[in-house]
Amino acid sequence: MGSNNVLTSANLLPEDPASAILVGRIWSEKAGGPCPVLVRDRRLLDLTELAVTVSGLFEIDGIAKQLASVSDLPDLGSLDDILAGNGGRLLAPIDLQAVKAAGVTFADSMLERVIEEQAKGDSGRAQEVRDRLAPVIGDSLRGVVAGSQKARQVKELLQNMGLWSQYLEVGIGPDAEIFTKAQPMSSVGCGDDVGIHPISEWNNPEPEVVLIVRSDGQILGATLGNDVNLRDVEGRSALLLGKAKDNNASCAVGPFIRLFHDTFTLEELRTIRVMLRVTGDDGFEMTGESAMEGISRKPEDLVSQLRNRNHQYPDGVVLFLGTMFAPVKDRRGAGQGFTHEIGDIVEIGTPLLGHLTNRVSRTDKCPEWTFGTRALLRNLADRGLASRV
Repeated sequence: MGSNNVLTSANLLPEDPASAILVGRIWSEKAGGPCPVLVRDRRLLDLTELAVTVSGLFEIDGIAKQLASVSDLPDLGSLDDILAGNGGRLLAPIDLQAVKAAGVTFADSMLERVIEEQAKGDSGRAQEVRDRLAPVIGDSLRGVVAGSQKARQVKELLQNMGLWSQYLEVGIGPDAEIFTKAQPMSSVGCGDDVGIHPISEWNNPEPEVVLIVRSDGQILGATLGNDVNLRDVEGRSALLLGKAKDNNASCAVGPFIRLFHDTFTLEELRTIRVMLRVTGDDGFEMTGESAMEGISRKPEDLVSQLRNRNHQYPDGVVLFLGTMFAPVKDRRGAGQGFTHEIGDIVEIGTPLLGHLTNRVSRTDKCPEWTFGTRALLRNLADRGLASRV
């Protein structure tokens, strides 16, 4: 959370905030509830006059161009005041959208999923499995485009060696793995605690780019996300994916959504590098990077598999694009690899999208999720806004 774990606009915003169209959500004490906001000159401008939800805002045609020139919006205060807890607090910048994630989209993390599977969720066996598989599978996967002729050749080769896996099937096969990460309204924002289920002893953060997709399939922008992962749970059985992924406070999104406009495009997003930094109370520190150029499927291809004639999202959808960073740095002992400890600070950042920062806690110690869709509708009704949803 920056220096001394204190969030400020200086360590939160992208490197070019003046040219970025940034949309977020805050709980405003002044307004008496959640408000979509536009970040401009480190001030938070209330977008409720345009739309009462972020989901609804993004259904407006030409919204990026409109927000680039809009003026005379109510001022809800400075971003730094909200970050300090004065007048409200920062929320995840999404609300009614479905929250989905694409898995096994990078070669390095693909290999680690196979290792989890082979180790049956036992972190003590992971290094032995890694040493055995990495020279074979790792070299085979690099540069392979999912669904390509080369991917089919690699599949045949690995099958003949007895090394094929369900994770490799979705990693380089024609069909992507796309799963439900969290429920609408349940994601936590920058500065909130993220939760690790107490049954897990082998887990990690997953720094990812998150696409914002409106109901008709248009990709409008991007933000950052932490797809918190329980490696031992999913490693025991892929059928435990829901238990490994969808838990209280286990999905962090933010800090803000940057809309595609002028120089910030989907093409530029393909070139970014996402940084991860984990620091613990025990003095442990780990850093790493994910390069979007290493993704095995184009983001728009993933969106086309997510949203099509067979599956729609009338309130829009956000899609985690996956991560190439599967941490293996030993923490609790030689060969044990990485796992979280309570109190870890997780920082995920990239210059064009800013920084998402959260503290690790247990899912049963994080605040319970109580403000869902019905609570939002009641709140909007109390504020005289229900008819505008």
